[in-house]
Formats: sequence, structure tokens, C-alpha cells
Amino acid sequence: MKRTKIIIIGAAGRDFHNFNTVYRDDKYTEVVAFSANQIPDIAGRKYPLALAGKHYRAGIPIIDESELEIAIKEKKVDECVLSYSDLSYDTVMRLASRVISAGAKFSMLGARQTMLKSRKPVIAIVAVRTGCGKSQTTRAVVEILKNAGKKVISVRHPMPYGDLEKQRIQRYAYLEDLKKYNCTVEEMEEYEPHIKMGSVIYAGVDYGKILKSAEKEADVIVWDGGNNDTAFFRPDLTITVADPLRAGHEMSYYPGEVNFRLADVIVINKIDSAEPKNIEKIVQNAKIVNPKAIIIKTESIVNADKPKLIRGKKVLAIEDGPTLTHGEMKIGAAVIAARRFGAAKLVDPRPFVTGEIKKVFENYPAIGKLLPAVGYSEKQIEDLEKTINKIRCDAVLVGTPIDLGRFMEINKPRVRITYDTPPETKKQLQQILKNKGLI
Repeated sequence: MKRTKIIIIGAAGRDFHNFNTVYRDDKYTEVVAFSANQIPDIAGRKYPLALAGKHYRAGIPIIDESELEIAIKEKKVDECVLSYSDLSYDTVMRLASRVISAGAKFSMLGARQTMLKSRKPVIAIVAVRTGCGKSQTTRAVVEILKNAGKKVISVRHPMPYGDLEKQRIQRYAYLEDLKKYNCTVEEMEEYEPHIKMGSVIYAGVDYGKILKSAEKEADVIVWDGGNNDTAFFRPDLTITVADPLRAGHEMSYYPGEVNFRLADVIVINKIDSAEPKNIEKIVQNAKIVNPKAIIIKTESIVNADKPKLIRGKKVLAIEDGPTLTHGEMKIGAAVIAARRFGAAKLVDPRPFVTGEIKKVFENYPAIGKLLPAVGYSEKQIEDLEKTINKIRCDAVLVGTPIDLGRFMEINKPRVRITYDTPPETKKQLQQILKNKGLI
């Protein structure tokens, strides 16, 4: 029987999971390529035989998304399956039009089709966009569970940007593990906060094997989502974080609206930084598409370790990279801290950017007067350090989840900006977990 030829359209994460769960052992389909976007230096690699399985002795090539139409025609592709996240509906349909006009079918897999069933309770923490505040919500939930005497294992959405075979299963329990797995800045930002809490977090490529490993250790598994993707494990409780600084995006981004509709709890974060009308807009949208969801409105508490270095000073605001790039945010924790602690001026980094960082601003010109802490490669980290040190300012506000000064030399005073969930919100989450029988 002729096998259906498929290209999985992805960004090094969800695409591999979709292949592993749906296509790897399917004798009726042949995945001829993955396409890649969002993450630099992914295209040109292969999904290796060790992960791809017996039907793919030569592995599976990963091509750049710009080559999609050429590949559809040359490989006589029947279907292209969208398998990455944080896309506007306009972008989704533009991709669909490209695929269909090239002669193939455009499709998506349902969330439930790719969710693995666990033997242990699963709490999924996801979002409607990247940069909503998932991480602080995850930390709060893990803290509540640990205080209740539960053995908690967190599992993070994949970020396999290196050797895929070596990254099949990654377990992080100590800071030394970050070096062991040659983590990028983006990976360290997600894993390090868990490690500092005394918690274990898994990530990798093969989430079937990751789940089995996590189940051996856990009373409860916490899914720590990436971007606005849906969970890879079937949850007993879904907490979806929404962002009133981007009100309306919960109804216009894929698959963020899926998470919004699937939520048992909708956490509207950053209410102390948002206009009341935008908070209410999210509430009204929830009433329309998910009226059964519990709604929690919460602040994101922003703190600075050296506030005196901010007041009256010219400061550089460094924010989480993906939040500013494909997350399209115009403000982050560092900017909020600059305002609250009385900075005289935000310094524009754009005249000073160099190398790979200059390319980031070329690809995402709407970033504005913020510096994204991108570090997918050693070259990006090196150019980020050069850019910071070229900028003329009184202090650097580091609004990333990790302290950049730990692994780069910054030649001016720096202030660590942190953000957390307030105690009142933790009490609300604690009661919800109790009502669900999870603690």
C-alpha cells in the first residue's frame, strides 16, 4: 500500500513529539522531512535513526521552513502537519495557503491525540502566549505540592537544540547538570529555578520514555509548558495563564485558544501592570468559550535586589528572549522595575547591537528599546555580552529568570529583577488542588 508522504512543520519540539506519538510506527505514513522555524541553526540537521525508528534507517532531514514549497513538489508530499506553537491565526492560514497552493493537504493534530496517559496525577500549566508568567505559576504549584509532602517531578516542554540522540532524556537535579547537557540560555532559564527550589525537572525529545522515568519518582507530575503549546501528558488539572498586556490574544493565537478552552483554571496574571478594561476583556472571553473555568486574577510581584542603582539612573532593560521575539511583548519585568523604582531613562540598545544580536533585531524589528537575552548558541551569548558592554548606561536590569552575570562578564553595575506569585494567589491555588484531591 502506498504510504502517505508527510512533512511535519515545526520548531524543534512539538514536531518531534507528534512524530513519536502518531507517525513513528505508522506503516501507512512516511514522514519525509521536518521543517524548522523560530529557533536558529535547527535546519540542516537530521532526526536520527535512534529516535526515528525502524522505518527511517537514514533518519529524517530537517529543512528550513522557507523551503517548504520546493520540498512539497520535489518529494511529492501529500500532507503537511502544523506542529509548533505561538502563531497568530493570520500566520497559521498563510502557512496553510502556502501548503495548499503547492499541492498538499494542510492539517493539525488534536491535543488529545498526542497526550500521553500517566499512571500518576498530572497538573498541566500552560498559557495563551509565551511570556504570560507560566514559570512563576509553575513554581507556586510545585511549592504548594512539596509543602503538602508530595514528591513532585516537573517535566518541561522540549528545547532540544543540540545533539538530539544525547538529549533523548534529560534529568536536572543539580546546577552541574546544566553544564552536563550543554544548556543554552533559554534552557537554563527554565530549568535552573526548579533546581534552586530543590526540585527535579525532566526534558528532552522522547516524552514516552521521559514520562516512564518521571513516574518512577513522582507522586504528582507537573507539566511545565513552553510557548503556548498544549500539554504532552493528559492532565487531571489544567491551569492556563493569560496576559492582560496582550488581551485578546487568548482568542487569536494557536494553540493558545485551545489552552484557554481546555482550562480548568484561568490565571489572569500581571493585573497590577494592566488596564482594568483589558483584564475584563479576558474575563468576558472566558465566559463565552469556557464558562466553567475558575478565574484567578493575580499580580506578578516584581522585585529588584539593588533598587538604589535604578532610581534616577539611565538603565538598560534586558528581558527574556523568546518573550520579546516571537512572543511580541513590548514590556517585561525589567521595564516594570525601571518604572516602579524610578529610573530616569531606558537606554536604547539598538545603536550598539552587534553580530547575532543585530540579526535578532533585523528579524524582529518591533522589539524596540529592550534587549532580548537570546543565547541559543555560544556565538549568540558572546555577541550578547559584547552588546551589553558597548552600551553606555548607569546600570543593567536583568529581567531574565537567571542571572546573566553568572556566565558572562558585564562591565557595569547590574540589578537582578525577579518576579513571583503573591501569597493570596498561592492560597487560592492550594484550595483548588485540595478540591481536586491532588493534596
